[in-house]
Amino acid sequence: MKVDTLVLGAGIVGTSVALNLKLRGQTVVLVDRRGPGEETSYGNAGLVERASIYPVAFPRDLKALMEVALGRNPAANYHWDALPGLVPWMYAYWKASAPERILAYARTMETLLRHSLDEHARLAALSGAESYFREGGWLKLYRTPQGLDHERLEFPLARQYGLSMRELSVDEALALEPDLRPDFTGAVIWSDPHSVSSPGGVTAAYARHFAALGGEIRIGDARGLVRLGSGWAMSTAGGLVEARQVVVALGPWADDVLRPFGVRLPLAVKRGYHMHYRSEGGAKLSRPVLDEEGGYVITPMELGIRLTTGVEFARRDARKTPVQLERTEAIARKLFPLGARVEAEPWMGCRPALPDMLPAIGPATGPGGEKLNGLWLAIGHQHLGFTLGPITGRLLAEMMSGETPTVDPAPFAPARFG
Repeated sequence: MKVDTLVLGAGIVGTSVALNLKLRGQTVVLVDRRGPGEETSYGNAGLVERASIYPVAFPRDLKALMEVALGRNPAANYHWDALPGLVPWMYAYWKASAPERILAYARTMETLLRHSLDEHARLAALSGAESYFREGGWLKLYRTPQGLDHERLEFPLARQYGLSMRELSVDEALALEPDLRPDFTGAVIWSDPHSVSSPGGVTAAYARHFAALGGEIRIGDARGLVRLGSGWAMSTAGGLVEARQVVVALGPWADDVLRPFGVRLPLAVKRGYHMHYRSEGGAKLSRPVLDEEGGYVITPMELGIRLTTGVEFARRDARKTPVQLERTEAIARKLFPLGARVEAEPWMGCRPALPDMLPAIGPATGPGGEKLNGLWLAIGHQHLGFTLGPITGRLLAEMMSGETPTVDPAPFAPARFG
């Protein structure tokens, strides 16, 4: 089978790339080892962000670093045996978290975030996925005045971009979410973001629309990708596919495919866990709720109340160590009447992360900086993969089709890493 483009990875990013290319009339095959939306895109907090223009930065004060090192911060965990290999990456991450670089990051990322809601809305309308989406923003809770003070630092720049936030007293927050308990001292409601009841369901809906337009979805191992003349080829469960172009949207598994072609990116993973719970006494949430200092998010999903954890630094394929889930579940039960666990085992996923906290979107480059004709990347979205999938898909499809990009792609070029 010969097509215009192979897209490797059927998460929200790869599915959005494939759908945007198909909408431009290309012949496209979307390949994954599992079904669309069944890996990393399944396990997030379901936010379509608009307000998070500041990143999840590396701690820069000694007290915060010591809390992580001593295991006192429930939002962070690490494996000792993984740290030696992560030192160069973490040093670059630490440098990128300097205050002046954080501001530059915010201005750059906002160029993508300003399109996040509209691009999801466009694909949802085409795919019949609107029922998954809800408005109402998300609620951030703070246990200390210092935590709320830190959140206020984001307000001036956020207002410059027209974002809406409002500080709430405990009583005002409880008026929005009556089934919360007053286990906090203050709150902020960010009104612009949307959320969904099933990130995996949304991704699968976009993939079904891609297939309805004539796109093909196949099961295959992306590590079988090879150069074939001026193009690319790989075997799938449905047979050999040849393509002029290939898009690697494999998230944390991208290195497995790219390294044999000499593509080196400083890609690491931030592992995370989630679990679904029943609610006691018919308690409900109407939006995602972040317990900033508690280190977790609870959000209403189709399967129940989903609790998602912070970051675990470990090797991608290391055994599960859901200690953060155990810690944060105990904290969350004081805030909301969580009932029994729904699943037998915690879900674990890996957020693909580059040290400057920006994704890599654009043509791949080889070891000498040369372009590898027809090889494109859409990886490294960290905590914003579900949010940025559709705008990434549009931006990359525009670049691949020779259109004027909606967003300046230069800051996201993979070549920035040399």
